[in-house]
Amino acid sequence: MSEILEELNGRTVIVGSGLAGLMTALTLAPEPTVIVTRALIGGETSSAWAQGGIAASIGEGDCAALHLADTLGAGDGLCDATMAAGIVAEASDTIAALERAGVEFDRDDAGQLSLGLEAAHSLRRIVHSKGDGSGAAIVRALAGAVARTPSITVLEGCQAQRLLLDGDRVVGLLCLGEKGSVVLPSSKVVLATGGIGGLFDATTNPVGNFGQGIALAARAGAKLADMEFVQFHPTALDSRRRPLALVSEAVRGEGALLVNEGGERFMAAVDGAELAPRDIVARAISAEIARGGKVFLDARNALGQRFATRFPVIETLCREAGVDPASDLIPVRPAVHYHMGGVATDERGRSSVPGLWVVGEAASTGLHGANRLASNSLLEAAVMGMRAARDIAGRDGRVRRLQSDLPTTFAPDLTLVRQIVSRHLGVLRNGGAIHGAIAALLPLCESESPTTDPAIVGLLIAVFASLRMESRGAHARTDFPLKLPHAQRRTMHLSDARDVARSVLTQTMARSA
Repeated sequence: MSEILEELNGRTVIVGSGLAGLMTALTLAPEPTVIVTRALIGGETSSAWAQGGIAASIGEGDCAALHLADTLGAGDGLCDATMAAGIVAEASDTIAALERAGVEFDRDDAGQLSLGLEAAHSLRRIVHSKGDGSGAAIVRALAGAVARTPSITVLEGCQAQRLLLDGDRVVGLLCLGEKGSVVLPSSKVVLATGGIGGLFDATTNPVGNFGQGIALAARAGAKLADMEFVQFHPTALDSRRRPLALVSEAVRGEGALLVNEGGERFMAAVDGAELAPRDIVARAISAEIARGGKVFLDARNALGQRFATRFPVIETLCREAGVDPASDLIPVRPAVHYHMGGVATDERGRSSVPGLWVVGEAASTGLHGANRLASNSLLEAAVMGMRAARDIAGRDGRVRRLQSDLPTTFAPDLTLVRQIVSRHLGVLRNGGAIHGAIAALLPLCESESPTTDPAIVGLLIAVFASLRMESRGAHARTDFPLKLPHAQRRTMHLSDARDVARSVLTQTMARSA
């Protein structure tokens, strides 16, 4: 029997305590809100692990138009240009809002914000806090602000399990807590659940993040967009650690070079070289590894003994793996880092389901297109969290009727799905592998078990990948290596994806008969 938390009826319910969720709650204050978080507030969030910082066109000679041009270029023809223009234009105001919330950004001796350079940016525009510990510093400051805000209730150790509907409208959230299941009645729910990295063995994200928000929204009938676009960060530290430690591309921004086991600088002839867009670098490194080679970052000449000062977090992680980045080559490999796809939303964070907003990595706004520009993710999380809050403010969220037959739910088990997704949906894909993923995942989606929610997200990625018969951005198919002349975003419901999956399997069986 689920306990209904009637005392919280009508409060905006925010699922997730990364940057997007925290900014949503703080912007809504003093309206009462509830943050539901699986771990401690700010814990197990990709935001807290971000090293790079926040992209903002505030430096000398920079402007929103240049930031937009870089964003569209990295997005490989698939960005929503209007959405992207609006988000990057709010960068300066967003930095100011974060500072008002208590975030302290790094400044130079003259008191100006220190700006870093990252891949595919034409100018230095990355705002940092505590060097390469930006995400942790930002989330820590915002979590502190939440703790000081009496209108925000935080439910820690509470995992969202299912959105409750009355017809097609959201009326509540079913959660699994330490003492059993609870229901939060509300017609205002915000999903800020982060990414899908936990579906893959090689990831820099918290391993429990498998796209729970996407599964929740998909089950509720929300439109999903561009699910095939999974960004692999080119330079995760190649070690036994799980999740893999990230070696920020800011290291390459400071002059570190990519070399193979023979010392060859294999990116030298590529436009942008080591600072080419992430998809290009990830594909090149994957090709080196696929031929049996190894790839390293060489920061010895560019940084040497300065490495520990400029990148203290990365230096510690390297030493943990037995590498001294001042004098040793740093072994690297691609790892899942960000998901450009997700729940389709409008400019205010609204999904296609009434009463459901989605912000941050769980959403697909069109900002990132086929390949996210470095450090645009934290910008989008903050901007869209604040936009959603402004859209929600003043709405009556009280619920007077809840469904009596609550669904059976399970704590998710990623083990089997992670094996399938890692094997078939990596950096370099092909039709056979994609169809193999569909064949393995569809039966798991059509049962109700601990594997179902992870399998739903994995199946969506595979189905969208099967329909994109080209290589664009983070989606690379060896059987369709060319790019189609016209880029096209795609949206789909879970029911549509299941139909496509069944059709794919029928055609595959017919060909093999």
